[in-house]
Amino acid sequence: MSPAVTFRSKKEFVYGTLRAQILSGELAPNARLIIDELSRGMNVSAIPVREALQQLQSEGLVQIEPYVGARVSDIHQGFIEEIFGLLEAFEVVSGRSAAMRMSTEHFEQLERLVRRMDDEVSDPERWSQSNIELHQFICECVNMQLIKTQLTLVVEHWNRLRRHYLDDVFAARIHFAQQEHWRLLDALRTRNPDHVAQVIQEHNRQALDSYLKYLDSANNK
Repeated sequence: MSPAVTFRSKKEFVYGTLRAQILSGELAPNARLIIDELSRGMNVSAIPVREALQQLQSEGLVQIEPYVGARVSDIHQGFIEEIFGLLEAFEVVSGRSAAMRMSTEHFEQLERLVRRMDDEVSDPERWSQSNIELHQFICECVNMQLIKTQLTLVVEHWNRLRRHYLDDVFAARIHFAQQEHWRLLDALRTRNPDHVAQVIQEHNRQALDSYLKYLDSANNK
């Protein structure tokens, strides 16, 4: 069972609830978000709902149109190249730095995490959450908090997209992706930033190619 989440304010409660529903797909792309209905459903006034919607808009999860209202942001197949381009850029920057700065203890912690993920390959959602944790950990090792924040947001957008379009092929690729995590760990231990960057680029581009081929095949059926 997941630990209970404590919210410090009504706005944080509304924000956290809506954000979780959007990322999980419970609130579908383009779903209307009517302030009065949300206020009644969460037993809060309209003010924290408006504030929460504005914060979600800043993350690209909600769109607010004047005189029209708010809706869950659309997510379409074309986003995949942008998402993987951003992931590659962030991971290369953090990975190059990690290769030079990670300690022996960091490597041991990262190896424990990768070993745990070996046991999660049959559970795509658990493995996906651990995948976020892995990339966050690499950022934390080199104190790259801004990249960590942005990388996490991009991965969350990726999770929305793959849940909507790519769950089958994602599940089929997990074993290969997990092998790539071991390859990344080995590359980091060489302390060769160029080699780490190459491994990350190959991993992301192979994944993108697989997903694009799947989408092309599905769209041509």
